[in-house]
Amino acid sequence: MPTLPHSMGRLRLRVAAFVVACVALLPGAATAEAILHAFNWRYADIEARAPEIRQLGYAGVLVAPPLKSEGGQWWARYQPQDYRVIDHPLGDTEAFERMSAALEVRGIKLYADLVLNHMANEAGQRADLNFPGTRVRSVYASDPTRWQRQRLFGDLATDLFDGADFNPAFCITDYNNVTQVQSGRLCSGGGDTGLPDLQGSAKVINAQRQYIASLIALGTDGFRLDAAKHMTLAHVNAVFDPVLLAGRPVFGEIITGGGRGNTEYEIFLKPWMAQTPLRAYDFPLFHRMRQAFGFGGDLAILVTAQADEQAIDPGRAWTFAVNHDIPLNGIFRGLIMDATDETLAWAWLLSRGEGTPLLYSDNNESGDSRWNNLYRRADIAAMLGFHNALAGEPMRMVSQSNCHLLFRRGDQALVGINKCGEPRTLAVTLNAHPLRSPGRFRDALSDHMLAVNGEWIAVELPPRSARLWRFDAEASGCGSRRLRDKIRQRCTQGSPDGGGSDTGDVRSPRDARTPQRRPTSTLD
Repeated sequence: MPTLPHSMGRLRLRVAAFVVACVALLPGAATAEAILHAFNWRYADIEARAPEIRQLGYAGVLVAPPLKSEGGQWWARYQPQDYRVIDHPLGDTEAFERMSAALEVRGIKLYADLVLNHMANEAGQRADLNFPGTRVRSVYASDPTRWQRQRLFGDLATDLFDGADFNPAFCITDYNNVTQVQSGRLCSGGGDTGLPDLQGSAKVINAQRQYIASLIALGTDGFRLDAAKHMTLAHVNAVFDPVLLAGRPVFGEIITGGGRGNTEYEIFLKPWMAQTPLRAYDFPLFHRMRQAFGFGGDLAILVTAQADEQAIDPGRAWTFAVNHDIPLNGIFRGLIMDATDETLAWAWLLSRGEGTPLLYSDNNESGDSRWNNLYRRADIAAMLGFHNALAGEPMRMVSQSNCHLLFRRGDQALVGINKCGEPRTLAVTLNAHPLRSPGRFRDALSDHMLAVNGEWIAVELPPRSARLWRFDAEASGCGSRRLRDKIRQRCTQGSPDGGGSDTGDVRSPRDARTPQRRPTSTLD
């Protein structure tokens, strides 16, 4: 691991273990993994918002690629000129380090976006493939003191790469051809010569490993790998070996049109999951959600998504209802979900307790105003709080249909999602589906209170909405110091999770079979 030229970084690393231990004692610290994608945010803005990010409950933040790039457009961040310094309109190495320290003292993990497949398209400026090239090196030489402060590793007086480090120049035309995709250039058409594609040579791999080691030394806790499907698995495995990562997760961006049966899944994502230990975006689940929540779709197909190979292993999945490519790239905008359906999809992802949700929040780069500061939107914040509070609680399906899902998290929470235009009312037996009883459960999204008592409860799901009910200790009388033994056990331990049938003993008033007795508690 290289020696950092930053005294602040060295000091921060000395106290890191103490700080992390103290953070666990702070009230409100995030208890479950949900990541904020602070898309195209300035590093200084992330630093300034660190207290709010922590208070909202995010476990980590994914930040813009920390490397040298030029240009004000968001996509310019994905055209690297040099790995050896961080410098672009969103911040430099010193700003990255301050941001890292601000996140770490609050127990928030820092994820860096990595662009290792290619370098910047500078064909309009020069004919060679020397990176960073004469012009940038002259900038370094003009202010050696400043650039030494920004240096991560290496000698800034020399180029990092030259023409021999790149694959032959040709644009990818067949995205179902593995060789083309992993050795050709990403081009935009109209005569564009594309992004120079790096080989997986020993020289390139060594530089990329030094770069990653430098970011780890600055406090980076994990990585997103951009354009991961465009790199050979041998190249990926050589860069991200377990010794270098030391347990830090890497999530590959491998865009597919679905799961099993989809060509991109079969030739790119499935081999990635089988031949690397790394994680990935769950594009199969995203497409399954679009199908389920869309008009005429069937929510029940979400329950079998993994069994149907329409979702990847949740222990290795970044889950999402929208990511930055969807609203920002014209070829993907057709994947934008209806706004209400997208909100319901977030409710599903954040209440089920599986996968690592990645919440995209931009500065309105798309012009839709829909994802601008989404991270702090009241309903998203409420869902995130629910997600964190129920960490570790098992999920048990209670009822499902084309329009609704009803499931519980242990005996502490009940979640209902209704995507259709009319309400759903269900009667649920507590013998098969135990909840803390007697008790009162508060909906995180509306403050609606559900009383739980007796043998049956009636659960009402309004149209086009989600309900995230969680046991409310205070409303259930747990605040009193004089508690009878039965109440004390219910307040501190709950009832044993008897499991029961995943979908049994759930009736709609429209069902022909009627409960033997009227539910003893109803919705308030």
